[in-house]
Amino acid sequence: MSWFESLILGLVQGLTEFLPVSSSAHLRLTAAFSGWHDPGAAFTAITQIGTEAAVLIYFRKDIGRIISAWTRSLTDKSMRHNPDARMGWLVIVGSIPIGVLGLTLKDQIEGPFRDLRITATMLIVVGVIIGIADRMAARDEKGGRHRAPKQRKELENLTVRDGLIYGLCQAAALIPGVSRSGATISGGLFMGYRREAAARYSFLLAIPAVLASGLFELTDAMESDHVSWGPTLFATVIAFGTGYAVIAWFMKFISTKSFMPFVWYRIALGIVIIALVSTGALSPHAAESAG
Repeated sequence: MSWFESLILGLVQGLTEFLPVSSSAHLRLTAAFSGWHDPGAAFTAITQIGTEAAVLIYFRKDIGRIISAWTRSLTDKSMRHNPDARMGWLVIVGSIPIGVLGLTLKDQIEGPFRDLRITATMLIVVGVIIGIADRMAARDEKGGRHRAPKQRKELENLTVRDGLIYGLCQAAALIPGVSRSGATISGGLFMGYRREAAARYSFLLAIPAVLASGLFELTDAMESDHVSWGPTLFATVIAFGTGYAVIAWFMKFISTKSFMPFVWYRIALGIVIIALVSTGALSPHAAESAG
């Protein structure tokens, strides 16, 4: 992998990780359209450490409170009803599905799931799902001619059941094209949560899974001589800086705007990929992963 490739891929990772458009799909597509080797699942996981570092800094106050309250709840029973302590437990509960499925389906994630036909299908299907969830949320927020606006749930209303459903939605993002934020936020909207609440929990929920995945891949990569460490670490730093800016923008955007621009973008991109693969202009299979 060249330094220029790592710059572009780092920017793509940072720009798309927190938007409901699938960062793994865009990394795969950027390489395919540019004629580069597929950066691979390991590159994706390691650079995601950079974007998760941006989450840790952006939500540092929330995370500090959650860790403090959760730690105290281990020995102080009175703390177990504290909202921040409950959030700590719910993040753990919500992380179980992706942990189990990530280990179980590791070979498929690094192989068959990276087929561009699967990516394109997921971009379209999940895009439609996000659109439906967005319309439901908008209907509740605005009400109608004969219907008053409906109060949607806050994170204080989060239950173990809802946390597990969020976790299953996050696990679906193991397939390129799904989008971690798109799946979890739309899952939250279907369950009746406000946009900001769904996005906040989505970002908090991603921290354990992404860091664990990145560290796991990092351990494997350190035992391999097929990793271009300089460019990979450079891409991770680029992803961190870009990702932080995107989080700040996205949290403001979702408070007043619709997800529909992302929906139409996903559907259009999926159709373009299917057309290119169908005509033979683009191979559906990854080239040998870049080292």
